[in-house]
Amino acid sequence: MSMALAQKLAAETAAAVAAGQNLQDVLARIRAAHPDLSAQENGALQDIAYGSQRYLGSLKFMLGKLLNKPIDNQELESLLITALYQLHYTRNAPHAVVNEAVEAVGRIGRGQYRSFANAVLRRFLHERDKLASWCKADDVAKYNLPRWWLAYLQNHYPKHWHNIAAALQSHPPMTLRVNRRHGNAESYLAKLAAAGIEARALDDYAVTLAEAVPVGSLPGFSDGLVSVQDFGAQQAAYLLQPQNDERILDACAAPGGKTGHILEMADCGMTALDIDAGRLKRVADNLSRLGFQTASLAAADARDLASWYDGRQFDAVLADVPCTASGVVRRNPDIKWLRRPTDAAKTARQQEGLLDALWTTVKPGGRMLFATCSLFTEENSLQLQRFLARHADASCSDPQTLLPTPSQDGFFYALIRKRP
Repeated sequence: MSMALAQKLAAETAAAVAAGQNLQDVLARIRAAHPDLSAQENGALQDIAYGSQRYLGSLKFMLGKLLNKPIDNQELESLLITALYQLHYTRNAPHAVVNEAVEAVGRIGRGQYRSFANAVLRRFLHERDKLASWCKADDVAKYNLPRWWLAYLQNHYPKHWHNIAAALQSHPPMTLRVNRRHGNAESYLAKLAAAGIEARALDDYAVTLAEAVPVGSLPGFSDGLVSVQDFGAQQAAYLLQPQNDERILDACAAPGGKTGHILEMADCGMTALDIDAGRLKRVADNLSRLGFQTASLAAADARDLASWYDGRQFDAVLADVPCTASGVVRRNPDIKWLRRPTDAAKTARQQEGLLDALWTTVKPGGRMLFATCSLFTEENSLQLQRFLARHADASCSDPQTLLPTPSQDGFFYALIRKRP
């Protein structure tokens, strides 16, 4: 495997995120431009790219301690950050990491940074323990969250902020939802055990793996026996409580995990809606794998009712609306560094029109599950308060905030009922 290539491409992702780009999008472009990457190179690229974002607070802190003045070359800084990640958080051979990083740095400009990079990385190896101990005294380095984000958690979750911050920098578990039409957690655990995959049950239909594996290794995955879905995300279908013969809308449906779960629970008339036709194909692929061919799929802006809505109201609507995704940063660690303090208020304004439009599609006596994967109250409880104030025919008795834990990501759910 070419460590040099994986390291170089990962540094490109770090520079792109620093410039404000989404990590998933950047990785997709890089892989499209390098179709010959081996499985090992792809795996190394993924690990370094995501790990460098997960621990960016501590990495930048330690790098800063090794410098006399800040680096003004983003390509150089990104190569050093990704090298420090490999040296501190992986088992890669230190001499190989340093050598490859120095070679890559040597190709910047006229090679004037080569000796500098070599000195910085070798000094890090000598002082690593001391630098790591200093991280504990700096909150950004300790929790790998921006200072404003930590202040927000401390203010809004004073009893839980420490646990939330710790959970947000941990590796996300690989959790599965067992298709209840084909079995349950107990029966699927037996299949996993037979395949040599260690796992444990979270409830009657959810299991979490001790270590992540390729989906192709999961028994019966291609036959729809099981899906990959976070345990917190699995709660949406349970709260919506789909019933046989109901008409149900899953708005903002991609990639289709919640759509499939609803259909596993009830023989209902399902409409899956998403503004992105490309992402809607993932919904179709997921439903096909699960064996559900009758759902109606539409690519449209949910707010533009004329483009997709035929006027027949739904018994239930899942409004899994766009948000800052602040509850799922374990899976998307670049979010921590891309978001700004004003972003939650901006997305909350976008949510309002969407929720109001979807509410008109709910029949009297029906229900709408307002859902986000955010921890920011502007997008959650405050949004709910404003919605209830605008709609006299709406009520909600038990909104729920699911905080990030070792078993689940962070979510907000509010089941809103329409007066008959």
